[in-house]
Amino acid sequence: MSIDYVYDVKLPDEYNSEMKYPVIFALHGLGSNEQDMLGLLSELSTDFIVIGIRGHLPQGSGFAYFHIKSIGNPIREHFDQSMQQLEQFIEMATTQYAIDPARRYLLGFSQGAVLSMCLALTMGERIKGIVALNGYIPTFVKDEYWIQSVTDLSVFISHGEHDPIFPKQLGDNNHEFFRQLSHHVTYTTYPSAHGVSLENQQDFIRWIRQDAAAQIPGKGDLQ
Repeated sequence: MSIDYVYDVKLPDEYNSEMKYPVIFALHGLGSNEQDMLGLLSELSTDFIVIGIRGHLPQGSGFAYFHIKSIGNPIREHFDQSMQQLEQFIEMATTQYAIDPARRYLLGFSQGAVLSMCLALTMGERIKGIVALNGYIPTFVKDEYWIQSVTDLSVFISHGEHDPIFPKQLGDNNHEFFRQLSHHVTYTTYPSAHGVSLENQQDFIRWIRQDAAAQIPGKGDLQ
């Protein structure tokens, strides 16, 4: 079954279709929607193309990309389908908008962080970097998925030290897993629960600006 995602695109103020811009594909948490993530990234929308993707499954008053059997245990059929369809969406959007394929970033919170990390593992060098906020990597992905080389993947992982849903140990595990695969891993914890603090937001905005700017020889930070 094909999925037609509802999504919202924020283009840079001086958008020029003849140029190539870095892009952030933003994935929300369980029961939320694309607008929640766009709010976190509003500061970057002057220089980046920002695309918030809504999960296709209803979840309470919001949406989900996959349903779960229990905490940390996705329904495999839903998960596999979302992985395939999100990869196709990323490739489609890259042809539809003035996106630089060498500066494609995934950013997600909770369920969105799960998918951001897993998509990076399966898409490999086709993704430049990820920001994973309070997520985990399902065991079946590590054991059964075909994981690509992510040696040059830029990784920003953060986790709440008091997260009652996904314990901090999951963030530690994410860090250790990616540290063995990539040379460019940043891991930070915050005295927060299952959410994104202002300090966390400021840190990943600074990080993604610097990383995207570093891909352009002779350029400084994006302002």
